[in-house]
Amino acid sequence: MTVLPDDVVDAGEWCRSVLGAAVEQDWEVPAGDLDWSCARTVEHITNANLRYALHFASRANGPLPRVRQHDESLGPGDLLALVGAAAAMLAEATRDAPGDARGFHPAGMADAEGFLAMGCDEILVHTHDAASGFGLTFDPPVELSGRVVERLFPWAPIDAEPWPTLLWANGRIALGEAGRLDPDWYWHCAPLIEWDGSANRRTRPGSW
Repeated sequence: MTVLPDDVVDAGEWCRSVLGAAVEQDWEVPAGDLDWSCARTVEHITNANLRYALHFASRANGPLPRVRQHDESLGPGDLLALVGAAAAMLAEATRDAPGDARGFHPAGMADAEGFLAMGCDEILVHTHDAASGFGLTFDPPVELSGRVVERLFPWAPIDAEPWPTLLWANGRIALGEAGRLDPDWYWHCAPLIEWDGSANRRTRPGSW
């Protein structure tokens, strides 16, 4: 694997470190260009990684019921603590997993590396969103950004810097002559050997 369990744990720590500087700010401000508040965006990071851990650990063949909903009583410190906990759960669910293990995701039956890459993607991109809302800068390590791009977006341009490319692939920014993507962008989370050479796109709403 090129995206490892420790990567998602590290990503959670970067999120907590960067957004920890904003714990005294108003977390109801919009997260960058999103309709969500910063609080809702950070809670989404936790929810996404919990769902990834549950679906992979159980080898789910279809969507499982949701176990968490939006909780307005959680403060910034609580939200950030849960980011780290959920990242650790996903990491542990994938450690030493058999190579043929799969779990359901709407984008495809993902393997361990696919779930880890999606977990990193959720953390990195949504930390960027929230940091933008707070007026903070977030620049994750180039090397991990590149590995996440290669795993989830094998069709992405290879002649641009990895972090802007990851933001482009998630529909956040334009990238050189490549315009900003519409909301139907998607991941390739099944093993790369199954990639058909085309860009994956949503064919229905991305909900579970």
